[in-house]
Amino acid sequence: MDVLSALGREPAMYIGGSWVTASETRPVINPADESSIVEVPEADAGHAQRALEAARRSQREWARKTGVERGRVLRAIAEGIRARQEELAQLVVAEQGKTITEARGEVGEAAAGFFEYYATFERAQVGSMFAPDETNEHLIVRSVPYGVVVGIIPWNYPAALFARKVAPAIMSGNAIVLKPHEDTPLAALALAGIIEEAGVPPGVVNVVTGAGSVVGDALVRHPITQMVTVTGSVRGGREILAAAAENIVPVSLELGGKAPFIVLDDADLASAVENAVDARFWNCGQVCTCNERTYVQRGVYDEFVERFVEAASSLRLGDPTRDDMQMGPKVNEPELEKVEALVQGAVEGGAEIVLGGGRPEGEEFEKGYWFEPTVLTGTTNDMDIVQQEVFGPVLPIQPFEDFEEVLELANDSRYGLTAYVFTSNLHKAMRAIDEINFGEVYVNKIGPEQLQGFHTGYRLSGMGGDDGPYGYERYLRRKTVYLHYKDFGTPAENHP
Repeated sequence: MDVLSALGREPAMYIGGSWVTASETRPVINPADESSIVEVPEADAGHAQRALEAARRSQREWARKTGVERGRVLRAIAEGIRARQEELAQLVVAEQGKTITEARGEVGEAAAGFFEYYATFERAQVGSMFAPDETNEHLIVRSVPYGVVVGIIPWNYPAALFARKVAPAIMSGNAIVLKPHEDTPLAALALAGIIEEAGVPPGVVNVVTGAGSVVGDALVRHPITQMVTVTGSVRGGREILAAAAENIVPVSLELGGKAPFIVLDDADLASAVENAVDARFWNCGQVCTCNERTYVQRGVYDEFVERFVEAASSLRLGDPTRDDMQMGPKVNEPELEKVEALVQGAVEGGAEIVLGGGRPEGEEFEKGYWFEPTVLTGTTNDMDIVQQEVFGPVLPIQPFEDFEEVLELANDSRYGLTAYVFTSNLHKAMRAIDEINFGEVYVNKIGPEQLQGFHTGYRLSGMGGDDGPYGYERYLRRKTVYLHYKDFGTPAENHP
């Protein structure tokens, strides 16, 4: 793939409607073969300030446009994304490593879908009225944009998460400065080009590339920044929250997950196995909603494990640009080493590897950040492999005796994003919904989450959330207006 052709230009940041380079660059590495794809500008704090200033200059005029006008622009962006779906998907594969099939879905369904969905807010409610205490008054609580928003996104969905932040931010009248992860900046830069072509005014959307410790920190701490929205790790979320506290800036955090996948003995076992495999291994297990720990009732445990191992062992691992591959590599070497260490620690603690457990053999896997689909049994809830987010293609499967026990096991986590329950018993399904202390619960199905839902986590999984009307509200704050209109328009000297 010709990266420059897909980008439409030499890699450059998008600041105030201009394409900006930097004196230093950083290579983007293909995780499938460790080759250097292209060099991308490495911004400094000065670039961050320049982008924030551009956003501030453009925001008020953008906010004055009607919702219909902004919605029209969002639809043009969606059309531009769909027109270049294949090129964008190839960029995602090259920089992130997911399969081309998954990348096409990320671009065509998620990235374009977010812009199309948030365009429908063009005639949304923009406030409320309350009965006043006095006559000749209106008491209005308006929903207004913050002004300049900073968005920080991770590497696992570089196109979809760009859209997930940018679309609601600009639809609600904000301007945004977005920092993609330093490992995966290419999709964001390509999407910035589509935004420019769609007619978004200069400065409304800005993309700055570089290290989180430099660029991200400068963006979050700057007094121009009025709101910060983050998808990322718990470590990063803590650091950003602490930095934003300096200026009392509101922060929306969508962080990690440790999803329990519960299979009761009355469940449709074939469906449970199929969904458990999909929910564990999509994007090489690098999704915050992935099935990170599976609990199976004792009566069907052995059969479930046998079926799961059979299905997982048949997954096709290899060149992610091929249509017939089902799983690509991990995104980078530190992530690969983290997964290896967690598996090794589990084995040392008494777990048994029943599938995989390491890097695959073969010439095509000699380079790149590859790890086999892996299944562990004999784990306990106190092991790191069950408590820490693996974010890789590794699944511990544990038996349980009764429903009360599995509710305790599921809730025994510092995370609280996604949970899955498979059962044919309506009473138990409803009890699970009530008692599993997670932000979203799937019953007899898996994700991905839907645009109109609300993707929100508890505890270490974050504060705030994305998607739907509730996610949209994160980009608006309230302004209360007391309007007294008696004798409006008459000279002051004529007032009684």
